[in-house]
Amino acid sequence: MAKLSVNINKIATLRNARGGSLPDLTRVALDCERYGAQGITVHPRPDERHIRYHDVIALKPVLKTEFNIEGYPSRRFIDLVISVKPAQVTLVPDPPDALTSDAGWDTVSNEQFLKDVISEFKKNNIRTSIFIDPDPGMIRNAVKTGTDRIELYTEQYARDFPKDPASSIRVFRDAAVVAKDSGLGLNAGHDLNLENLHYFHKNIPDLLEVSIGHALICDALYYGLENTIQLYLRQLKD
Repeated sequence: MAKLSVNINKIATLRNARGGSLPDLTRVALDCERYGAQGITVHPRPDERHIRYHDVIALKPVLKTEFNIEGYPSRRFIDLVISVKPAQVTLVPDPPDALTSDAGWDTVSNEQFLKDVISEFKKNNIRTSIFIDPDPGMIRNAVKTGTDRIELYTEQYARDFPKDPASSIRVFRDAAVVAKDSGLGLNAGHDLNLENLHYFHKNIPDLLEVSIGHALICDALYYGLENTIQLYLRQLKD
């Protein structure tokens, strides 16, 4: 069973829209763990429009499950991650003004850059993952960066799934095989939801973790947070 890491960025977005401390980000994170989530993900951006850097620092001492920090590896981000020492850091190639992640790394043109960054994290015993498209060449070259895992960018799968599930999964299944053959651990994330998650999990070999935020928080508005997390966990059962 792949682990479910809940991305709590949208909780921070709601808090920041009004100011103050409601909803309480730490309480929500702890409740997600209590309801069964096996990890918590945050993605601090330079403008801190949702997760703020002090949120990341405050969360680390209280979380009991795996803490995953996503982001573009600017110097400020690297220093934050090294100071917090989460279980995992996921590197994304987002420019500062990106609304959301919309592409994976080009591991060929960014090979040396990623290698240098990842070496810093590995010296601090932080597991690394890089956000990547389901491109066999990019996955094979990711090995040269020294990363432990890759996170497959699944927007294409989510977009195509309603029309043709079998066709939508094919390139991702092939990518998973390449990752395994290359000795890379496999995560996945972006637009996975209650409609498409079970099929993805069932058809992707050796999937270790999914990171889900936007869809899960939207579902929680209707089903409640505890019930929603249980619904997502159910999709990850064989």
